Amino acid sequence: MALTLEDALNQLSDRSSAKRRSAAKRLRKLADSTSGPALLQALQLEIADSRTWETQYEMIQAIGACGYRPALEFLSELAHQPTEFSALHLALGDSIVRLRSPEEGFAAPLGWCLDRGYPLLIDGSLRAVAVLHAALDIDTVNRVLEFLDPLDPYDGLRYWAAVAAAEWPGDRVGAFLESCMAGPRADVADAAATSLRIRNQV
Repeated sequence: MALTLEDALNQLSDRSSAKRRSAAKRLRKLADSTSGPALLQALQLEIADSRTWETQYEMIQAIGACGYRPALEFLSELAHQPTEFSALHLALGDSIVRLRSPEEGFAAPLGWCLDRGYPLLIDGSLRAVAVLHAALDIDTVNRVLEFLDPLDPYDGLRYWAAVAAAEWPGDRVGAFLESCMAGPRADVADAAATSLRIRNQV
């Protein structure tokens, strides 16, 4: 039986990291804005223990899903820090874009993540852009492509851009997707082919 909102909030303070992680996953799925304060408090305690990085990942994702903007300052501070657990940057990029975009649009948080230079932070930001079907302006699209074009063909950072590019403006997008289709990664090539089909139908 799935946890209720109240049960999941209470379980955030369980002694077991696995149970705290399960609670965060449930709160991420529920995406209830009232869970934000408890999630931030739990993350602030959790972040001190590097052994529980998977639980931290789920808490960061849940904060983004529930739209708790007061967590932005703390998440932004974390994003400035290098970490041996790159998945945390993936979650941070995703959640920072989710939290900032309703008030600022997508260009500002995506640009902020690009400026940090951490690959997984950028990957997370592009994932949020793709999942949220973000409408990017052509200058932002060009900036993303300028970052991606020089990367090794095997680099997975192209994947979420290839997914999102179905809705991007500009002549460069078609060439980018064609280069992804010709690349060695099947996941990127398949995403690019789907986006090209969508663009050609418009």
